[in-house]
Amino acid sequence: MAQDKLRIEVQNLSCAGCAGRAERALQAVPGVSDVSINFATGTAQMQIDGADLHDITNALQAANYPAREATLTLAVSGMTCASCVGRVEDALRARPGVLEASVNLATEQAQVRYLPGATDPTELARAVTETGYPARPAEDLSDDQATRRAAEITHARRLTLVAGLLTLPVFILEMGGHVIPGFHALVHQTIGHQSSWMIQFTLTTLVLVWPGRGFFTRGVPALLKGAPDMNSLVALGTSAAWGFSTIALFAPGLLPSGARAVYFEAAAVIVTLILLGRWLEARAKGRTGAAIQKLIGLQAHTARVERKGKVTEVAIDTLGVGDIVHVRPGEKIAIDGEITSGHSHVDESMISGEPIPVGKAPGDSVIGGTINGEGALIFRATKVGRDTMLSQIISMVEEAQGAKLPIQSLADRVVRIFVPAVIAVALTTIAAWLFFGPDPALTFALVAGVSVLIIACPCAMGLATPTSIMVGTGRAAELGVLFRKGDALQKLDEAKVVAFDKTGTLTEGRPRLTRIDTANGHERDATLALIAAVESQSEHPIARSIEQAARDRGLTLPQARQVKAITGFGLSANVDGHDVLIGAERLMRREGIDTTPLATALARIAADGQTPVFAAIDGRLAALLAVADPVKPTSRAVIDSLHASGLKVAMITGDTQATAQAIAAELGIDHVEAETLPDGKVAAIDTLRARFGSVAFVGDGINDAPALAAADTGIAVGSGTDVAIEAADIVLISGDLSGVVNALHLSRATMRNIRQNLFWAFAYNTALIPVAAGALYPVAGLMLSPMLAAGAMALSSVFVLSNALRLRRVGAAMDRPDASHPPTPSAQPMPLHQ
Repeated sequence: MAQDKLRIEVQNLSCAGCAGRAERALQAVPGVSDVSINFATGTAQMQIDGADLHDITNALQAANYPAREATLTLAVSGMTCASCVGRVEDALRARPGVLEASVNLATEQAQVRYLPGATDPTELARAVTETGYPARPAEDLSDDQATRRAAEITHARRLTLVAGLLTLPVFILEMGGHVIPGFHALVHQTIGHQSSWMIQFTLTTLVLVWPGRGFFTRGVPALLKGAPDMNSLVALGTSAAWGFSTIALFAPGLLPSGARAVYFEAAAVIVTLILLGRWLEARAKGRTGAAIQKLIGLQAHTARVERKGKVTEVAIDTLGVGDIVHVRPGEKIAIDGEITSGHSHVDESMISGEPIPVGKAPGDSVIGGTINGEGALIFRATKVGRDTMLSQIISMVEEAQGAKLPIQSLADRVVRIFVPAVIAVALTTIAAWLFFGPDPALTFALVAGVSVLIIACPCAMGLATPTSIMVGTGRAAELGVLFRKGDALQKLDEAKVVAFDKTGTLTEGRPRLTRIDTANGHERDATLALIAAVESQSEHPIARSIEQAARDRGLTLPQARQVKAITGFGLSANVDGHDVLIGAERLMRREGIDTTPLATALARIAADGQTPVFAAIDGRLAALLAVADPVKPTSRAVIDSLHASGLKVAMITGDTQATAQAIAAELGIDHVEAETLPDGKVAAIDTLRARFGSVAFVGDGINDAPALAAADTGIAVGSGTDVAIEAADIVLISGDLSGVVNALHLSRATMRNIRQNLFWAFAYNTALIPVAAGALYPVAGLMLSPMLAAGAMALSSVFVLSNALRLRRVGAAMDRPDASHPPTPSAQPMPLHQ
C-alpha cells in the first residue's frame, strides 16, 4: 500500500514537552512514520502506510493528547434503497480522516465522525455527490481554524479576567503593606490577620479550582504517568504554596514558629500571570496564522452556474468539473477553469504578484480567487475543491508551517528531559535550603522550590521554531514564494551555490530562429523545409521556433516519417526519401559527420551566445541553424544580488561550451556545466556540491525534475511544468526570478529569527533557574519571588511570539523589474543568412 500523508489536530498541547510525547506516541503506531507535531498550531503531520485511524486516535488518547474530532450531518438526496446507503457509506469511509459514517435512508441524512485537518465538510459532501448522490452539509459549519482560534482567545481572556478579579483582593491583603504604610496594622485592627488569611484561602482556592483547574486536570495525570509537563510544574508549584499556607492557617502547630506564614497570594498570582501569558500567546498565535486566513479569504463562496439552460447562483462547494460558470464584470472568479466565451482582463496579482491585469480570451485559463475586469466571461470548470490552484497554495503553506526543521532537534532533545530535570532541581533546591539555609529554612526552601518550578516552563523553547516558520512561510506566500517543505527554509539558508537551468529559467523559453547557414550545395529554403518537417514532430521550444520560421517564410512542409528522438542529442527521420539528422554538434561527431565547413559560422553563433543546431541530410552536413532565446530582464540583477549575498552562481545547460560561456560572461555567472544531457544534470549537481557545498537548483522543465529533487534545495519557476513543481521544495508562483532572491532573503530572515528565539529560550532558563534557586542570596541577600518567576515565565513566551511576528513586516528584497526593460544583446534577432 502506498504511503499517504495525514494531517490532524491534537488537543492539550501546552508546551514543547507535550508535543514531544504526542510525537513519540504516534511514532509507536504500526504504519506511521515521519511524524511532526507543531506545538504552535496544534497540528500533527505524518506518513501512514496502512495504519488504522483508530490506532492513531487511541495512541493519542492514551498519551492524554486526544485528536480533535468533529461530527457532521450531510443532507443526501437520490437514495432509493439499502444499496444506495451502502455506496454512500463506502464513499465516506474511503475519505482520509473519516472514523465513522452512518447513513439513514428514512431521513436522507449521513452522520460522519471525522478528524478535522485530514478532511472537511466540503470534501465529504463532494465525495458523496461524485458517487451520484447530491449532498451538502445540513447545517452551516463555521468551525474552521480561525473560529476555533477566536474561541480559544475568548476562553483564555475569560479565565484571565476571572482569575484576576479573585486574585486582586488576595494580593492587596497580603502585599498592600509593602506599598501603603500602616496597611497591615489597619487589617489587624479591623478584620484581623486570621480573617484576612481565611479570605485569602477562600479566594485562592477558587482561583485554583476554577480558572486554574486545567493545570491540575492535565498536569497531575501527566505526572502520575511519569511524563510531567508544563502543567505539572504549575500544579506542583501552586499546590506547594497553597498547601504550606493552608497548614499555617489551620494547623500552625505542625510548622516551626518562625515559618508560620502564608503564600496564598503567590499561588493565586502565579495562576493569574500564567493565564495572562496564555491569553497573550493565544492572541499572538492567531496573528501567526494570518497569512493562511488571508489566502482562505480570497476564495469565493458562490458562483453563477448554467444548469438546464438557466443561470443560478449556487454555493461553490456544489460545483463539479465541467460546470459552465458565468462571471460578470468586476466579480471574483469562483474556481479554476477554461474560458469558452467572452473577452476580458483579469487581475491575477494575488497569484503572480503582477499588478497589470492579464488579457483573457476563449481557450485561456482562469484561476479561482482572481478578479475579473470589465468584460463578461463564461468558462468551464476544470478544477474544484482541493484541486484548485488557490487550495493547493493553501495546502502547501499549511504543510510547510507544520514541518519540523533540523535546527529544532536540539530543542526537542533538551525539552524531552527538561521537565523531569527541573523537578529534580527543585527538590535539590528544597533539600539544600532545609539543610544549609538560615532560619526560617522551611520558608526559604518553599519560596526557592516553587520559584524553580514556575520559572522553568519550556513553553518558549517549544514556540521558538514553529511560530517563526508559520509567520515566515506565510509572509513568503504573500510575496509569491511557496515553501512546499518547511525544512527548505533552513536548507536554503545553508546554500553555498545557486545553480540555474538556462532555457526557460534564465531565458524567456521562447526561442526564435535568427540565421541559417548551409553547406555542401544545399539550398536554404528547401533545407529549412526538410528540417522543419522533422521538428514539427517535437514539442521542444527550439523545434517550435524552427517550424514557425519555416511557416513564416511560406514554406510547405513535407511529411516526416520514422521520426525518432535521440535523447540528449536530437532527432532523426525520413523526409521525401531523405535521411535527416538534426541535433547538437555532439550528434554529428557521434555519426561521423564532418562539421568543419561550418566552423566559422559556429564560432560566430557561439560568440553571440546563441544555440547552434546542426542538420545532416543523407549522411552529409547540410546546415547550421542559430536559435536565440532572449535572456529574462531579471536574470542579471538576480545574479548580481546573489553575488552580493555571498553565493556562487552556476548554470547547467545542454548548450555547447562556447555558447554557455558567452551567456555566462554576459550574466556574470561563476561556473558553467555545459553540454549536459538531461540525465547528467544530477551528476552536475553532485559536482557543484563537491566543489562548493550545499546546492540550490532553479529550473522549470520536465527534464529539470531529477535535478530539482537531487539538489539540497529545489526551486521551481511557477510558470514551469507540474512535474518540475512537484519535485521542488520551493515554488516561485509568478515565474519571476526575483523570487529566488526573495526566497533567500526570507529564508535567512526566518532562520535568524529562529536562532534569536532559541537563544532567548535557552538563555532565559539557563540564567534564571539558578536565580530562582537562590544563587543570589549568599552574595546579595536576594530571593526571587514566585510571583516574579511566574511573570518572567509568561513574558518569555510572549517575547518569543512577538519576535516571530516581526517577520510579518519583512519586505521583498528585490522588486519585480519593469517589464519594458530592453532585451539583452543575445536576444536581438538577426536576418537569416545563406
